[in-house]
Amino acid sequence: MKNFLEFIAMHLVNRPESIRVEEEEKNGTIILRLDVDADERGKVIGKHGRTAQALRTLLIAAAARRGKRAILEIAR
Repeated sequence: MKNFLEFIAMHLVNRPESIRVEEEEKNGTIILRLDVDADERGKVIGKHGRTAQALRTLLIAAAARRGKRAILEIAR
């Protein structure tokens, strides 16, 4: 899941090196923390939060195929 999120996020921003992803699993839930520099955050969140919501939907669907839940946190 981490590599999947990194791949997508790196193609949304101008500076891919500004993307950092951490993955943690607790009690059947995958928690993904996406750290993005402040000047790139708008591209990852998108207009009205639509890009962030689409990312969450993709991750939830991918985790469900594995029988798990997913949570995406966009930080920084």
